[in-house]
Amino acid sequence: MRAGDAVIVSGPLGDHGAAVMLARSGMMQGEISSDCASLRELTERMFLASDRIRVLRDPTRGGAATTLNEFIEGGFLGIELEEDLILVRPQVRAACDMLGLEPLYCANEGKLLAVVAPEDADRVLAAMRQCPQGAEARVIGRVTEEHPGALVMKTTLGGRRILQKLTGAQLPRIC
Repeated sequence: MRAGDAVIVSGPLGDHGAAVMLARSGMMQGEISSDCASLRELTERMFLASDRIRVLRDPTRGGAATTLNEFIEGGFLGIELEEDLILVRPQVRAACDMLGLEPLYCANEGKLLAVVAPEDADRVLAAMRQCPQGAEARVIGRVTEEHPGALVMKTTLGGRRILQKLTGAQLPRIC
């Protein structure tokens, strides 16, 4: 990874984890369903669009926040996310609020996170959006030399908060 690289997510976060938690708790109501899906076609399209995809991974265990922390762990780079750019479905956010959980730590079974050279980000996004699993893909942050080894989120209020790796289990092993 390099400073300035774009951090891309293939769609809304937290769907799978919220669906499983609500089903297990017996509170399942409304329209929350798992995002389980094959990512083969999506990743194929991405690699056809760019040969400068630095990192690519699904954010299953520990969700997006833990996965992004693993990208920068022990290194000299950090990642800064923009809270306003991160899509979480309203019903998933409500379920997480009700259960006292952070959606960025919820499991995702049909999403991916990618770090891409900035000059290729638009081309990769366009390729992703041609596939149902990437229809809502977006850039949610950047790799930075500031705050090495830390994942920092710029909040909607303009502050910054550190998102650490999930320690322990937000949810017992799902799959």
